[in-house]
Amino acid sequence: MVSTPEPPSPEATAAAQGQMNKETAIAQANLNAVDYVTPYGNITTTQTGTWSDGTPKYTQTTALSDAQQAVLDQTQGAQLNLATIANDQSAFLNEYLDKPFTFDNNSAETWAYDLASPRILQQQQQNEDQLRSTLAAKGIREGSAAWNAEMQRLTNANTDQLNQLALTGRQQAYNEALSTYNAPINTISALMSGSQVTGPNTATSATSQTPVAGVDYTGLVNQKYQADLANSRSAMGGLFGLLGAGISAFSDRRLKENIRKVGETFNGTPIYVYNFIGDLTPQMGVMAQELAEKQPEAVVMDPSGYLKVLYAEVR
Repeated sequence: MVSTPEPPSPEATAAAQGQMNKETAIAQANLNAVDYVTPYGNITTTQTGTWSDGTPKYTQTTALSDAQQAVLDQTQGAQLNLATIANDQSAFLNEYLDKPFTFDNNSAETWAYDLASPRILQQQQQNEDQLRSTLAAKGIREGSAAWNAEMQRLTNANTDQLNQLALTGRQQAYNEALSTYNAPINTISALMSGSQVTGPNTATSATSQTPVAGVDYTGLVNQKYQADLANSRSAMGGLFGLLGAGISAFSDRRLKENIRKVGETFNGTPIYVYNFIGDLTPQMGVMAQELAEKQPEAVVMDPSGYLKVLYAEVR
C-alpha cells in the first residue's frame, strides 16, 4: 500500500532510546567490572544486588597484602596517638588564648641597647679619637667652624647608628616574643596535621576500560521515516503529477479492471492501481464514484455517460 507514513512518536522513540542507553551502560559496567591483583593487595568487584529499576549494583572490596595491612595499622595507630595528644593540648588553648599577645617596646629597646651598646660605644669613641687626630694633623683647631662641622657629622652618624640598633633590636625581640607566643598553637596544629596522614594506597594496574558503543535509535527511527516518506512520495508521483497538471481523465470504475488499492490521498480518498478494460497499461488514480462522495466538485459527467475526475481538485 502506498500512503504517507505516520511520523514516529517522540514519546515512544525517547523511551526506546532511554532503554537502549540504559542497556549500553549496563553492558559497559559488566565488561569493566574486573578484579585487580597487585603487590599491594587485591580489589574484587562483585554484583551485590540490583537497584529499584533492575539495574545491577556492584561493590568493590579492597584487601591489602599482609605487609600493607601492617603499615596501615601502624599508621592509623600513630594518627590516633597524635590526634589524642592534640585533643588534650587543645584544652590548654582555652585559657592561653584569653591572654592577648603583648609586646613592650621600651623593654625591647633596653634589651638591645644593653646587648650591643658596649661594643658600639667603644667603636664610636675610637672613631672620635681618630677624627680628632686627623683634624689636628690638618691644622684645624678645636672650636673652629671646620672642627665643629666635622664633630657634628660624627655625632649625627653615631646617633643614627644607635637608633638603628634600637629599631633592629626591637624587631628581633618582637619576632622572638611572637614566636614564643605562637609555639603552643603551632605545636597543636602540627599534631593535627600529623593525625591526617594518608594511609597506604592500593595501586591498581592500568587496565584499559572497554568501550561499548551506544545505539542511535532516535537517528535510525528518523532515517527510516524519511526513507518511507520518500518512497511514498515517489510511488505516488504519477498521481501527484496529474494533480499538478490540472487535467481531467476518465476514472469511472465501470471502465477499469484488475483494481488494487495502494494508498490514499491526503484527504483519505483511496488510490488504486488498475488498467482500463482492453488496455493492459498500468494506471494509478482514484475512483470517480468514491471521490464524488467527498469532493463532488472534482467529478464531472462526460457526454459519453462515464465519469471523469478533475485531478487538480483532488485532495
